[in-house]
Amino acid sequence: MRGLLRWLDDFPGETWQQRWCSTPAHSLGEQWEEEARTRLAGHGIAAPRGVLKAGLLWLVCADVLRPSVEWLSMIVQSRYWRPAMATYRDPEGFAQMNAAADHQGISEKCKHRALNQIAIILGAKGGKVTDIAVGDCLELREIETRTRTQRGSSRGHFYSLLQQMGHFPADAPPALRHLGVFAGQASPQQLVDRYALESGPVRDLIVDYLTERQPALDYNSLEQLSRALALNFWKNIETHHPSASSLRLPSDVIADWKSRLQFKTSRERQPDGSIREVTTPRIAYIDLLTYVRSFYLDITQWATEDPARWGAWAAPCPINVAEISGKKRNARRKARMDQRTRERLPNMATLAQIAFQRRVEAQARLTALRNASPGETFTVLGETYIKGGNEHRPAAGNAFDFAIDSAGRLRKLALAENRAFWAWASVEVLRHTGARVEEMLEISHQSITQYVTPGTGEPVPLLHIAPSKTDQERLLVVDLELVDVLATIVVRVREGTGAIPLVAAYDPHERIWNPPMPILFQWRSAGQNRAVTRTLIRTALNELLRASGFTDVTGQYLQFQPHDFRRVFTTEAILSGMPPHIVQLILGHKTLDTTMGYNTVYPQEVIDGHRAFIARRRQLRPSEEYRTPTDEEWEEFLGHFERRKMAIGVCGRAYGTDCQHEHACLKCPLLRVDPAERPRLEEIRSNVIARLAEAEREGWLGEVEKQRIYLAAAEDKLAQLDERARRATTIHLGMPSFPDIAGRTAVLPKRTT
Repeated sequence: MRGLLRWLDDFPGETWQQRWCSTPAHSLGEQWEEEARTRLAGHGIAAPRGVLKAGLLWLVCADVLRPSVEWLSMIVQSRYWRPAMATYRDPEGFAQMNAAADHQGISEKCKHRALNQIAIILGAKGGKVTDIAVGDCLELREIETRTRTQRGSSRGHFYSLLQQMGHFPADAPPALRHLGVFAGQASPQQLVDRYALESGPVRDLIVDYLTERQPALDYNSLEQLSRALALNFWKNIETHHPSASSLRLPSDVIADWKSRLQFKTSRERQPDGSIREVTTPRIAYIDLLTYVRSFYLDITQWATEDPARWGAWAAPCPINVAEISGKKRNARRKARMDQRTRERLPNMATLAQIAFQRRVEAQARLTALRNASPGETFTVLGETYIKGGNEHRPAAGNAFDFAIDSAGRLRKLALAENRAFWAWASVEVLRHTGARVEEMLEISHQSITQYVTPGTGEPVPLLHIAPSKTDQERLLVVDLELVDVLATIVVRVREGTGAIPLVAAYDPHERIWNPPMPILFQWRSAGQNRAVTRTLIRTALNELLRASGFTDVTGQYLQFQPHDFRRVFTTEAILSGMPPHIVQLILGHKTLDTTMGYNTVYPQEVIDGHRAFIARRRQLRPSEEYRTPTDEEWEEFLGHFERRKMAIGVCGRAYGTDCQHEHACLKCPLLRVDPAERPRLEEIRSNVIARLAEAEREGWLGEVEKQRIYLAAAEDKLAQLDERARRATTIHLGMPSFPDIAGRTAVLPKRTT
């Protein structure tokens, strides 16, 4: 310290801090000590290497010097700063930080990184841990991002630890990620100013236009519109025609712009490292023309309502209807989507089985890994691994959830199990509901609902789909397979208290963070509960498809996008006889045309006939049907659900439909067998076998055929029970029943006259 103070004495300033700020240390970075040792040597003072750094450490701990955050973020890399600050600056605060990190299950490496970041803030700002403000954390995060001194998802642990200790106000963001890349929405002015338009009046016009359209658009649509008008339209125009200052553009200028817009140029890196510009046709060409045409037409329309504001900019639209006709493009896109569905529909059941098997195998590997000691060799599923880590070093949380396989490759089995589980869960939820991927990721504990019939008290499981693209809420009746999937997810994400953690999810359409909710698609990463993202879902699906070995007509690996499940669901529902307008309600489409665009193999004449029938029925339907049902009609409606109970299960026939099998329930696919009635079903099968043997002995050929049909139906029902039992064995023993996982229960109130 004496040597360091002697070096500082050569610089101007009334305090040691002022003299420190006058030194060239901030520009020299890690080379500051060499410069100080050289200067001290000129005064006849010998300073061994590392001594001045130690002196700086103690002066910072004593709050004599406060280097900048940026300088300390580059210097504080040794193991001495953290324990020194913890010992001499704030022992109690660092002890609380350690306890909070252990409570979250953060690994030792991540915890040391977080404590180093706290030491940097205290060294630069002074005070104790309780004095750290949100702004201090944001400043450090910005510097680390700019200088790349810290990378990875765990660099924000120090903030979460401080928040867990209650040092921040209630309105502080739950994570630094909420203020970083996903910081929120930009204003129309900020969206337009990204492109530095030269013409100020046109810039103001586009800003005013976006401001008018903003209430009716989500943020993603607004951002796309701003890019189309400011960059693809006007910036392109004024780059090649700098004198342009009005929307009334000459025909040759518009023609040149359309010609340029049809192609886009991108830069690609070649195998030799060089960069080459590649020109390709622009896929969104018609969409961009549509944006510009709407821009012109809206201003013309608004000019008749508010001439003072918009009249000066009204001009003939340079894009006609024929140019934006997408009939041929839509037909090609429909053909591509139909081909995708035809390739994927036959593989859907097999894909679900492979996803389930991969999940079971990944769980078995992870269980065997966690039962082994660090450095121990273990074998699971015929594969040999060596658990990572050192038995002499304690593991915090799941720090040793990796292994080395027989080929010497590092295998992160915990991460593999996580992806295998969510791939299975995604496949099951998407193929049973037809929901969009963003709707699936927003399913919460409160979305699981059960309707209880008043007479029998039988629960009918329902799933509430929150509005996403069309803002249309809907309730879906879910089958028992999906109930098992949701129950498994609930068991996985529940904490030790039995409650589902509240997690804030990012809305990519509105570019905002939703309030914390008990969403089901969440996972624990580096000690934090985070929402499962679409990126993780796509990564997990790609790994699943590579493992499945499915290929397309070209021999390439078959790719599944989450939206493919929605198209397959639509096609299967219509093929099974569900009316298209009911499928429309399930999918949440605004028009039936959109629903039929998702269908692949439904005959056009049937579609036209159904539409004609609906139109004719609406014209002929008497107005008396639009009335409040009577008590008798209401009781008859409720009685349908009460009469669903059969001898060996429950009938899944919809209300108002006749029994197509004349109550031959054993061979009916709508019969849901109760597992408790398995002995009765086995008795029925034995009776059928005996009657079949009698018919064969007596030569009753018609009876033989009849009994064989019944025997096949009984065998199928028993196979269904075996499959459900097999699925149940893979779930934790503490799996709750559906009433336990349902977020809420709806009981229909008694009707009053």
